[in-house]
Amino acid sequence: MLNSFAIARLPRIEFGPGSLARLPGIAHHYGRRMLIVTGARSFIDGQHWHALADGLRERGIRWHTIQVQDEPSPELVDEAVRTLHDASFDAVIGIGGGSALDAAKAIAGLLRPGNSVMDHLESVGPELPYRGPATPFIAVPTTAGTGSEATKNAVLSRHGEGGFKKSFRDDKLVAEWAIVDPDLLASCPPTIIAANGMDAFTQLLESYVSTRANPFTDALALSGIEAVRDGLLPWFEGVGDDAENRSRMAYAALLSGIALAQAGLGSVHGLAAPLGAFFPIPHGVACGTLVATATRMNIATLQKRAPDSPALARYAAVGRLLAGEGGPGVEPLATLPNVLDDWTGRLGISRLASYGVTERDIPRIVANCRGSSMKTNPVTLSDDEIAALLLARL
Repeated sequence: MLNSFAIARLPRIEFGPGSLARLPGIAHHYGRRMLIVTGARSFIDGQHWHALADGLRERGIRWHTIQVQDEPSPELVDEAVRTLHDASFDAVIGIGGGSALDAAKAIAGLLRPGNSVMDHLESVGPELPYRGPATPFIAVPTTAGTGSEATKNAVLSRHGEGGFKKSFRDDKLVAEWAIVDPDLLASCPPTIIAANGMDAFTQLLESYVSTRANPFTDALALSGIEAVRDGLLPWFEGVGDDAENRSRMAYAALLSGIALAQAGLGSVHGLAAPLGAFFPIPHGVACGTLVATATRMNIATLQKRAPDSPALARYAAVGRLLAGEGGPGVEPLATLPNVLDDWTGRLGISRLASYGVTERDIPRIVANCRGSSMKTNPVTLSDDEIAALLLARL
């Protein structure tokens, strides 16, 4: 018998090349006054913006635009809410990478209530319950990584000493629509392809071995992992059909967002939060540089402390999926982290020291890594084990 499970709210999904053309009609369903949140310049300056703007005008839709330069901060969200609270937008459209989508998601959640996002951030402020109502949110990703188009959390950061990277999280924040158009990924530079692709893969792997995994998320995670296997390196290296590889990675990123929202994550994302708060390390790079070593650490710890854990069979299944069944003597539990080491090298993912992380910083990182992601790691790692993991990637 299958174990019982529950699935939280998901967006309505439009997937496929050219699906951006449906956005004006979808937006018009909500009204004629939109707030559009985008990244710094790439979408507004790109080829797709003019066609979208023409489509919105044809529907009689007016809009105001906010551009998000870096990872969104609580201050950015609060300033947008304070300035635009009385503007009566019918919907918020987020177009961009994870930063733009997270900013749009948080702003959509607070435009109508009008209060500070600090009221709701996990483990930071008073953590007041979010009551809503949220402004309808439409998510349009232009990178293949975070899966934010399918999640209920907006990740906000404050950098430097005393910094944090925390989520504003509630089912009411889930997008009404996720429009996933692989054509929007055509302008992604190789560094973004690499970092975001490894973020998507890490989310798929961690949700698959999570203590909250279920048959629904298992199916999505394995399908997404297969898509990453077939699409990431060829897209990065310019091998094969570029459009097909973009579609594979857009699909993988979408599934990674659905899976993590339902099943949770693990040690890599637990560490990515303080790393991203204390150092100028992009989230995808943090995931990409840690995932092979963290996987090796989790497997070794499970073999030592919980040899009957079902997570070991899951890791082995992913090892076989990535490298094939292999011949006699091939051990999938050893193969998996070795394959990931190879990917990390071929994708040019930097080590932690490249972003100023030193051995002296490790205790502070370890002390701040025990957030929600660590709670669903398949094994509880000790502080010494986490420190060793970080030390191996300096």
